[in-house]
Amino acid sequence: MSPNDPSSSAPAAPGRKRPRWMRWVAELGLVALVIVGIQWWQARDVPRGPAPTFAAPMTDGRSGGLAEWRAAHPGQTVGVYFWAEWCPICKVQEASVEALRADWPVLTVAMRSGDAAAVAKVLHGRGLDWPTAIDADGSIAARYGLHGVPAFVVVDGRGEIGSVTVGYTTEVGLRLRLWWAAFRG
Repeated sequence: MSPNDPSSSAPAAPGRKRPRWMRWVAELGLVALVIVGIQWWQARDVPRGPAPTFAAPMTDGRSGGLAEWRAAHPGQTVGVYFWAEWCPICKVQEASVEALRADWPVLTVAMRSGDAAAVAKVLHGRGLDWPTAIDADGSIAARYGLHGVPAFVVVDGRGEIGSVTVGYTTEVGLRLRLWWAAFRG
């Protein structure tokens, strides 16, 4: 018996195959769902409502934090970028954060990266002039419910957490999050 023999007892072939583009859309949707699920899981412990305030040593030798940063940018949406000198993904994201800082106020927080002098040396070596708070023991990140870096927290003009992302995010993604928080008011 040959496979083309109409008298064979093989089951009938299923209907027409789906077009390739429909498969691609389904696969893209599945990937997007997985990414959103991972983002949700990584930010599951982030508090809702007002952003936790903090005060910490800064790399320039003074003490500062979110309250001072927001006071310097009254009513504006601001970003708080958590990073670490030992984090390779943070290093990849540096250019995006640097470009973002040209248009949006971004306060950075160096988590578990040493004291102010050590972090200042890292920033200088990388050619970055970031306003950076020192989170030597990870307690600031813990107040935000963050379990990893890089993390980007958007704080709207009212001081409310607008969005949080953990892991690599494109410059466009960061800009859209800031824009959306500013747009919502």
